[in-house]
Amino acid sequence: MKPTKLIRKMLKTVLDGCSKVGKTSLIMSLVSEEFPDEVPLRAEEITIPADVTPERVPTHIVDYSEAEQSDEQLYQEISKANVICIVYSVNNKKSIEKVTSHWIPLINDRTDKDSRVPLILVGNKSDLVEHSSMETILPIMNQYQDIETCVECSAKNLKNISELFYYAQKAVLHPTGPLYCPEQKELKPSCIKSLTRIFKVSDLDNDGILNDNELNFFQRTCFNTPLAPQALEDVKNVVRRNMADGVKDNGLSLKGFLFLHTLFIQRGRHETTWTVLRRFGYDDDLELTQEYLFPMIKMPPDCTTELNHNAYLFLQSVFDKHDKDRDCALSPDEVKDLFKVFPYMPWGPDVNHTVCTNEQGWITYQGYLSQWTLTTYLDVQRSLEYLGYLGYSIIYEQESQAAAITVTRNKRIDLQKKQTQRSVFRCNVLGGRGSGKSAFLQAFLGKNLQGQRRIREDHKSFYAISTTYVYGQEKYLLLHEVMPDFDFLSEADLACDVVCLVYDINNPGSFEYCAKVYKQYFIDSKTPCVVIAAKSDLHEVRQHHSLSPHEFCRKHKLHPPQPFTCSMAEAPNKDIYTRLTTMAMYPHSRLRCMCASNRCTYCLCQNLLKLELLRSIKAQLRRTHSSFLTQALTLSSPPASLFCPSSRRCLLSPSLHPPPLRHMAQADLKNSTFWLRASVGATVFAVLGFAMYRALLKQR
Repeated sequence: MKPTKLIRKMLKTVLDGCSKVGKTSLIMSLVSEEFPDEVPLRAEEITIPADVTPERVPTHIVDYSEAEQSDEQLYQEISKANVICIVYSVNNKKSIEKVTSHWIPLINDRTDKDSRVPLILVGNKSDLVEHSSMETILPIMNQYQDIETCVECSAKNLKNISELFYYAQKAVLHPTGPLYCPEQKELKPSCIKSLTRIFKVSDLDNDGILNDNELNFFQRTCFNTPLAPQALEDVKNVVRRNMADGVKDNGLSLKGFLFLHTLFIQRGRHETTWTVLRRFGYDDDLELTQEYLFPMIKMPPDCTTELNHNAYLFLQSVFDKHDKDRDCALSPDEVKDLFKVFPYMPWGPDVNHTVCTNEQGWITYQGYLSQWTLTTYLDVQRSLEYLGYLGYSIIYEQESQAAAITVTRNKRIDLQKKQTQRSVFRCNVLGGRGSGKSAFLQAFLGKNLQGQRRIREDHKSFYAISTTYVYGQEKYLLLHEVMPDFDFLSEADLACDVVCLVYDINNPGSFEYCAKVYKQYFIDSKTPCVVIAAKSDLHEVRQHHSLSPHEFCRKHKLHPPQPFTCSMAEAPNKDIYTRLTTMAMYPHSRLRCMCASNRCTYCLCQNLLKLELLRSIKAQLRRTHSSFLTQALTLSSPPASLFCPSSRRCLLSPSLHPPPLRHMAQADLKNSTFWLRASVGATVFAVLGFAMYRALLKQR
């Protein structure tokens, strides 16, 4: 990311003051680099090009003449000015008195109190006196905070002419007012707050000290050049001499960091502090700019937003930075410490019931990443803002936080190609009141019914997000509980990857809502739907709907209602959530079975038919066919003895005469026929078993 600078197309400087103090002479001496022989009443407006100014900003200089301009024209120029130079004559006490009695009150009355124009006091004609006017001017500077500095110069001798306009530029681009309080000789609270955030972002290991590596990273980030080892030691020695606890363990503490910036400002190098502030996204009012917090990101329709790999690595480093006890969970104090760089606390108590937590109720590492994933999916602008507060673009040296976001492919393209690269899938959970939707969400986070009863009403969440594994790939499943308002479902309630229709098997009127919602919104939709028979540990009653849930699902070619309960003592089973994610990933594929254990009757039959049985049949037929051909074509004598495997009695001894060849062929043929019949019989038995399974399923 490039350093953030104050972008101005033009900097307007107005020279005010009493007549005969040399305003016009100063402008003409600057332009011609010599004192003019004849001075007009008012100089023409001039523009100094950007390439000849120290700050690379074009400067427009406007002269004021009391003889040629009206008060109304003066007021207009004041309202348009970025900086005003009040010129007085060092040998004219009346012009000095007019600074406080006339000019400063006039300017303050014509400018907004919230955005004061910086003032520069200019003492001209210093060549006419041997003494300085600073003793008279210093009390005035202490009285008015809008005065940035005072410059004594001479238009005749060209003394400090270019410095005058340099300070005028500096007063606009690097104002002292927001940073420093000259009366108390200390940084202002808003400046301390901004620099403290910068310190914490730069403290990569969160030990409260900027070590040499962190100081060098900070130096490169702000000024594009590292500090030499000796220069680092010199900086720390300056802090040591002036502040006892400014350096700890050979590193710069927060107090030492703030002291350095105080020293810069006191020595007139406040542009150094402003360079740091603008690099970290601050504007003239020490607020993070909208451009920094909310960079542009294109969001085509029917696409979603996810964090990319680098973003997860960054968030992992932030987690490790604040997980001081290394328990892979963030305690309330650790969460508070993490968000100290934010102007407000972004996570409320509902987050603890949106993501996975440990036994103490603390957000785990997986839950922490899940919450970031949820925020990015639902509100990418908010996610960009949070990453801005944490300094993602600075730490990872990116143009903006937008580099952390991946915009997924249009969902229609995924359906056409029958594959997706998305990692986050949304499941909207619909159902009547009391059907068990909230319990279904909390069970996804591993909370049984007993644990859910301890959740306060004002801490409940309508979202739950965690990871599931589909064919070895880690995916995020986002569950959203939709409020039961059948008369109106918004586009957000309908836009999802899979739908869960939850009903209470113990409530006879519960399924009616699911049936109406499905027929109203999803019967012609390509979004896969699953019916959840919640509270399956209770007695199932007949539903008031004209069709039973099983008949309804069979009629509309849906999976049979999936039983679900979370009233057991152990953690709820999560197989159904894996199936939901699979259906969201592959909406074009109809899953014939909803079991996750691969042990149901259907799965066993399929495995038997597709694997063991068919393979054995093929192998046996191949061996039998080969043996039959070999023996039919061979005229050699039979083996010495043939034994029956069951009785092990000798059927043919060498002393007996061998039977004819045709009898041998018939025996082999009978043997082959036996195996053929056995194979066909086993196949028929398996098919009949599967047919009986389907028939029993229909009767249920």
